[in-house]
Amino acid sequence: MSIVTILFPDFALILLGFLLMRFTNWGPQFWSGLEKLIYFFLFPALLFYSTARTPFDFGSTGKMLQVALISVVCGIALGWLAKPLFRSPPMMFESGVQTAFRFNSYIALAIASRLAGEQGTSLMALIIGFAVPICNMAAVHALVHKSGGLLLELAKNPLLIATASGMAFNLLGLPLPEVIGATLSRMSNASIAVGLITVGAGLRLSGLHEAKGLASYFLAVKLLALPAISYALGRWIGLPPLQLQIAVMFCALPTASSAYVLAARMGGNGPFVAFLISAGTALSVLTLPIWLSLAR
Repeated sequence: MSIVTILFPDFALILLGFLLMRFTNWGPQFWSGLEKLIYFFLFPALLFYSTARTPFDFGSTGKMLQVALISVVCGIALGWLAKPLFRSPPMMFESGVQTAFRFNSYIALAIASRLAGEQGTSLMALIIGFAVPICNMAAVHALVHKSGGLLLELAKNPLLIATASGMAFNLLGLPLPEVIGATLSRMSNASIAVGLITVGAGLRLSGLHEAKGLASYFLAVKLLALPAISYALGRWIGLPPLQLQIAVMFCALPTASSAYVLAARMGGNGPFVAFLISAGTALSVLTLPIWLSLAR
């Protein structure tokens, strides 16, 4: 399967969401409700279904997890390196640093599914399950410099709950009834397509009025440095081809739209983060094919 065949359907859905947002009068309440439906129901169904059904080889899978998570930690460290390197207005660095290491799960699972079907989806879901708490803690720490209540928030996170439940279901060898499996499969299929459309609907290519150097640095870390680190580590460790592709693709992802929600909710610079998310998503049209071709 060619790189264009793998990536074009996903970016086409993102473009569709962008156009629908601008040429329809459905209103912000529609898009907000759709995002909640995906985040609390459809996407957790996908994570549970994919991790509960696919057998894992935890020997090699463990190495893949190490590569992905070490790369994420490097992204956090490189993000914080920007603080002494750039002078920025108050809450500009604190809001934007999360875009150096957070990732868009919808694009992640869409690409993984195109790469290797259910096996690719399961491997990517496993990485997401371990990476979400690390990235969330680092992002919240940057904005508030304390973690009070963070563990409770993580415990209520539907993505973490779904992944942990799916893994437990898998390890216990419990059977998944056919009728429940079929329902979860339908929800899983819907989550990827609708999730990508909401990514496009959330694009905002404005809001960068200052700190252009800082913005360029964060984008370079997320789209170039992280996948380069994961590619080098994966080659050095000797990951199997599919796992190398999944790890590199995970690290090459643009930032999640939830980064904007976190910044706005915690008094950060929302427009700056919205620009970084949108610019990163647009630039990933160019960078993702390069990393995918290298990892194949």
